[in-house]
Amino acid sequence: MTPEERARRSAEAMWAGDAASKWVGMRLEEVGPGYARMSCEIRPEHLNGHQICHGGVIFSLADSAFAFACNSHNQHAVAQHNSISYLSPGQPGERLTAEAREVSKQGRSGITDVVVTGGDGRRVALFRGASRSLQGTHFEEEN
Repeated sequence: MTPEERARRSAEAMWAGDAASKWVGMRLEEVGPGYARMSCEIRPEHLNGHQICHGGVIFSLADSAFAFACNSHNQHAVAQHNSISYLSPGQPGERLTAEAREVSKQGRSGITDVVVTGGDGRRVALFRGASRSLQGTHFEEEN
């Protein structure tokens, strides 16, 4: 099995049970080994009192992309800690895109960076997540 096929099958298994990402309105657009791209259109229920995208929605989008990237190796992985810097507000009706790239994987520990961009390409947020691999796989691989 190629690393790309492993990433795709891992993502399919995770997406099937990911009610939270679907509820927010996210779309899984692309996955690969240590990589994921997701997007979400900012709906009225995503807006805060300033009528811009709530930071929690942006964080959720980045966190979901992070999860698909660090689970792309068919090994269960969870967040150990995350941080985010907000650079520009998400606007009503805009499609935000989160692109996650694994920058380090040493043993059971990984670091993944996520860039969230707006529809015009500007950077909305920068997210860094630390993951920890656990026992278990998303699907049974044949030898």
